[in-house]
Amino acid sequence: MKQNQDVIAEGFKGEKAIVLPYAVCNYLADNSITSKLHITHIGYYPNAKKHYRDRQEGCKEYILIYCEEGSGWIKQDETTHNLKRNDVFIIPKDCAHCYGAKSNDPWSIYWIHFIGTDAALFKHIMGEVIHIDDADSNKHANRIQLFESIYKNLEMGYSPENLEYTSFCFQYFLASIQYQAQFRESNRIQVDNIIQDIIIFMKDNLETNINLDDISAHFNYSKSHLINLFKQKTSYPPMVYYNQLRMQRACSYLQFTLLKIKEIAFKLHFYDPFHFSKTFTREMKMSPQEYRKKYQK
Repeated sequence: MKQNQDVIAEGFKGEKAIVLPYAVCNYLADNSITSKLHITHIGYYPNAKKHYRDRQEGCKEYILIYCEEGSGWIKQDETTHNLKRNDVFIIPKDCAHCYGAKSNDPWSIYWIHFIGTDAALFKHIMGEVIHIDDADSNKHANRIQLFESIYKNLEMGYSPENLEYTSFCFQYFLASIQYQAQFRESNRIQVDNIIQDIIIFMKDNLETNINLDDISAHFNYSKSHLINLFKQKTSYPPMVYYNQLRMQRACSYLQFTLLKIKEIAFKLHFYDPFHFSKTFTREMKMSPQEYRKKYQK
């Protein structure tokens, strides 16, 4: 992937992104629900000054770009499409393209890479600019809330329930663009249970080296009961889930900071940089160095 010389390594203030691990993507492709349509990468770049991407070989996934503010451009099949506020563009997979923010008014974009056997159902909104009117009936806030729900669920880990839920949510997200006249309010699903609280506790303590004893003591559960309950709801033992969240945080540090590999390793309480690199490579099917080279702007 080529980039112009103006791309800045430190990224954009307030940006966020999730790249799903190789093994999780394989699971998504095999699962009867998620194989129809699933996300492989997702993120948000606010005020993305000097943002630029050039993929002459195309991408193996479809790429959705939702311009929230500002403006930018996408070139595909020798045609340049200009995007402004509330414009959406989906780049078909395996199609050579490049895109970037306009220098005098850089865009803020929500973006998603996706794939699936049912992706062609949305071919009518691919390869062209889709403008979403400012009319209240189009419910911009609800559509963005739906994106955030997808992101936050993936941020909470890769349990089958999370992955299947986000797959259904993403189908609805695309449908809200293809069928604007029919789109109505999104009902935010709020789950108030002990598992949600445990996951939040894990996320809040990714850099404090907690263990199963700490979690069970905090929630006043025996370890055996905690393990059984957590596996029942997420299909993962608690510490496996915790380590997935650590990998997710590591990916964020590699992509959006200039921290050294050893600094990230110690920050997330791995035994040493070698242990971190070995664990990261096993989960992401690439080394931390390779991940940073591939995804850091």
